[in-house]
Amino acid sequence: MRYDYLIIGTGVAGLYAALNIPEDKNVLIISKDPLWECNTFYAQGGITTAKDEDDIPSHIEDTLKAGAGLCDPKAVEILSRNSINIIKDLIERGFEFDRDKKGNLLFTKEAAHSKPRILHAGGDATGRELHLFLMRNNRHKVLEGCIVTDLLCDDGICYGATVRYRGILQNIYAKNVLIASGGIGSLYEYNTNAKTISSDLQGIAVEKGIKLKDMAFTQFHPTVFIKDKRARKLLLTESLRGEGATVVDENKKRFLFDYDDRGELAPRDIVSRAIFRYQQAGHSVYLSFDNFDKAFFKKRFPTIYKNFQELGFDVPKQKVPISPAFHFMMGGIESDYYSKVKGFLNLYAVGEVACTGVHGANRLASNSLLEGLVFSKRAVEDSLTNEVKIKPKEFKINSYPLIKKDDKKYRHLLRKTMWEKVGIIRTKKGLLEAAQTIEDISKKDIGRFLKLRLNSAKKIVESALSIKKSIGAHYLED
Repeated sequence: MRYDYLIIGTGVAGLYAALNIPEDKNVLIISKDPLWECNTFYAQGGITTAKDEDDIPSHIEDTLKAGAGLCDPKAVEILSRNSINIIKDLIERGFEFDRDKKGNLLFTKEAAHSKPRILHAGGDATGRELHLFLMRNNRHKVLEGCIVTDLLCDDGICYGATVRYRGILQNIYAKNVLIASGGIGSLYEYNTNAKTISSDLQGIAVEKGIKLKDMAFTQFHPTVFIKDKRARKLLLTESLRGEGATVVDENKKRFLFDYDDRGELAPRDIVSRAIFRYQQAGHSVYLSFDNFDKAFFKKRFPTIYKNFQELGFDVPKQKVPISPAFHFMMGGIESDYYSKVKGFLNLYAVGEVACTGVHGANRLASNSLLEGLVFSKRAVEDSLTNEVKIKPKEFKINSYPLIKKDDKKYRHLLRKTMWEKVGIIRTKKGLLEAAQTIEDISKKDIGRFLKLRLNSAKKIVESALSIKKSIGAHYLED
């Protein structure tokens, strides 16, 4: 099985990359689960864009500020300057953003943005609408239920991947390999991620000596409904607060202003810590929709309205209990301005699995879908412009025990440890305890998939221990 391109992942980054690859190229896209089981499908908020050329400096400034001084300024400029043409491309291909009655694009504002510049579709279903659009427009072959167990790397070249498909391990070879497998959500007890997001490729990168950068910077979404049994908790988009939702306690007090003058529109890390601390002090925390008219709420946030009606909440009349939960990984596989993995001729990392430098220590709201779009297109452009001639090479298949009987027990321990010790508020003692737990689990009789998770978790803890002061999403209490 030999291809021009192997794309690992079917979120916005993987599918938009595929959309930009010419039809005459032999492309294979692989998906761990059904195509829609990815973070893009569940993304509610929207896509950031500079509204026009004059807005680019402001968007860049907002992104740099949110990143707490650790963004790569050139990468941020690439993100913002390409945003206008990316949105134009989507519209010209037929994607429909929400508009007002006169046909003007509707922009909304989210935390840490200085002005409304976020486009949405389907009200609160931007990710789902974009994902469905990209799936409908995909012209290349897709394999669902295909799980990567290894990358085939040698001397700066990635020749493909070993996968398990229909219960059989096999090698897939390609001239170009694009990793678009997403973040690390399943490492945390409470998270908003799709169930497939389990840091497998980050774990494989560790084995291959591929650098993971900024792994300490794990972002927690402040407003999540966690009182359900599913692993993926129900995200309540930042746009709710941008449109007027408020965070209140059991006495209807808007306590966030006690922590930051911006209240509900402070950056996510500040809001998450404030809610976390307030809950630790014994308070209950809710998201209130008192400022919303029911007809507007139902139209602007149809998915949230439907979900809570099914859960027995009469929104927007009734407030809902919330808590922070893990949401987004700023760090990942280090890649250059064209998403090429450093040290490789033909390996690219795009989307949340990558660290392009645009997010720094704390991602600006709704920059994530934009990053996936901008840098996946640049990856394809680079691969077409700088085509690498690769002499085929055969690799033997390493047959690992992928899952063992006690993995579930240790997986739950890992998730609990990461949430409690490597979460919203950290201490050196807690991080050292987490490192020891990870080491202890690593010595158990476990399967390969759990080992890959442990590789990723270890890098997060090591990165966190290496940073001696609080910055962005990395907050040290001591």
